[in-house]
Parts: sequence; structure tokens; C-alpha cells
Amino acid sequence: MNYKIALIKGDGIGPEVVGEAVKVMDAIGAKFGHTFEYVDVLMGGCAIDAVGKSYPEGTAEKCKECDAVLLGAVGGPKWGHSTDPDKRPETALLSIRKDLGLYANLRPAALRPALAESCPLKNDKNIDLMIVRELTGGIYFGKPAGTEVRDGKRTGWNTMIYNEDEIARIAHVAFQAAQKRRKKVCSVDKANVLDVSRVWREVVIEVSRQYPDVELSHLYVDNAAMQLVRDPSQFDVIVTGNLFGDILSDEASVITGSIGMLPSASLGSSRPGLFEPIHGSAPDIAGQGKANPLATILSIAMMLRHAFDMGTEAEAIESAVHKTLQAGFRTGDIMEAGKTLLSTREMGDKVIANL
Repeated sequence: MNYKIALIKGDGIGPEVVGEAVKVMDAIGAKFGHTFEYVDVLMGGCAIDAVGKSYPEGTAEKCKECDAVLLGAVGGPKWGHSTDPDKRPETALLSIRKDLGLYANLRPAALRPALAESCPLKNDKNIDLMIVRELTGGIYFGKPAGTEVRDGKRTGWNTMIYNEDEIARIAHVAFQAAQKRRKKVCSVDKANVLDVSRVWREVVIEVSRQYPDVELSHLYVDNAAMQLVRDPSQFDVIVTGNLFGDILSDEASVITGSIGMLPSASLGSSRPGLFEPIHGSAPDIAGQGKANPLATILSIAMMLRHAFDMGTEAEAIESAVHKTLQAGFRTGDIMEAGKTLLSTREMGDKVIANL
């Protein structure tokens, strides 16, 4: 089979980590008899520099012509101060999610045994959870939103809004994910305060009746944030809205040892899905060979599993990453005493050797 992959290399360390992931993808192709074709797509700060806007005309169309999208990272301090939406990399991220219909963000957070000492929690090392975040609704997209001067004071406002269809479709994703894991879903909201959360909770409960084999629980978002630190092993699948999911998934990434280790998948009702590491562009280390490519390589594994139904190939990548870590190889962000420090390229080569 031949597959076409859109590559949004982006800014900072993005081109470096995407380069290593492409090497791994090609190694998988050679091992299992697939071929992959790559299409470079311009987006982010580099697009602002090149054409004056972070989300150039035709970006979504180029991606839709492909079977999947791999994103490195976009943004950085260089472009962080503009008030023009076209000159903000974050605008491009929101736009491509909306244009591709990517309403479900799947972010696994598992502490790998080889990195157990990197976990900042003292006791609980049994961390293996999945956060399912609604990605195209909620306060990031709700209208009305804006800024104005009221009574002589600068004032800004946003609207958190969900309808029952938006809630139901992300709930289905969460329950179906739980059926393949430990059959537990925790829905996170703020139903004690927010009307939108009361609707959220009602709809999630309604959807849960279609999944009698999955246990459903509820937490308010402030309690969920505390429980993630107190006892993360209690969680299997967490489902929540856009804003809460943004915050909780970053919290979960830290307790697993390093933000440089975690992949993600953003999926819709049809191809292409978008796959990316959760870390940022890290401009302070860009071009120095210090970036950890493992999150991007593991994002390739999620691509193979969720976009192409290649479970065996995905497991081969995950096993190769595990073997590489078990052998004591590290990049700077996960470096420990007694381990071997590798560059970005060297880490990619080690993973390929273990394939």
C-alpha cells in the first residue's frame, strides 16, 4: 500500500523531530512492505516569515489530499506579540483543526518503566491514562467573543458553548477508547457552576447507556487536577472539553517524566487525522541536535494505528522506543546519571536499529 503524508515541519525543533520520524516511517515501510509519499505544507511562524500569514491559502486543501498529517511544532517568541490573527501561529492550529474537522484529541500519558525515576511523584509510578479532549468547540471557538472599551475600561470576553451533538460525538470516542483499555471513563466538567457543564454531564450520561460494559464517573475540573497529582493510577480514560482538556493534558504530561515523550492524535469523522508531539517548538535548543524526537516517533505509531489500522507496525515502533530507553539511551530532557546522552539524530538511529 502507498500512503501520502502531509508534513508540517513548522518552527523551532519541528523540522528536526519530523525528520527523525520520517526516517522511522521509511524503516517501517521497508520492514512491512509499505511506501510513504511526503508532501511539505507550510504553516506557523515560518509561514509568516515566508508569505506573511501563519495559515496560507490552500493549507487545508493540501492536507485533505493526503491520508494523514504529521505536525512538528509551530510558534515561538518571535511571533508571539502580534495582534493580527494572521500573524499568530496559534491561529493556524485552531484553523486547521476546524477545517479538517478534527474534533477529538487523543493524548495518552503513560510512564514508561525505564523513565520511572523521572516521575516527579514520590509514590505512584503506575501511570497509564488517556485524555480525550474535545477540540473544535468550547471557549476557544465560541461566539460572541471580542474586546472593547466599556466605561473607560479595556474589557474582553469569550463564550463557552457546546451543543448536545458535539458532546455526544466526543463521548462516543471516549467510551470506545475505554472499551479497548480498562473500561473506565471519567468525565470532567464544572457542573456545579457552569450551565454548559450541566448539559455536558447530562449528554455524557445518556451516551454511557450505550456502553454498559464501561464504568462512568464524574469529577469537577479542579478536583480532577488534584487527583491527577494525588493518584493518577485511578484514571483510565478522561473525557473533557477543550479548555479543561488543554490544561489537564499538559499536567498529565509532566507526571510521566518529560513532555518530550508524549504523542497525540487529532481525529475527525474521516481522513486525514493530524498527529503531533505535545511539546512546543523549543526555540532555545532549535538546530542544536538536542531535541527529543521520541514523542514525534510515537506520534507516527499513533498514525499507523488510528489512520491506517496498522496495529502490528505501531507496536513495532513502540517496542523499539522501549528497547532504546531500556538500553540506557537518552536525550537531554530525560538524561539521568549513568545513561548515554544522544543527539536528536542519534536517538532516531537507535530506534531504527531496534526495529
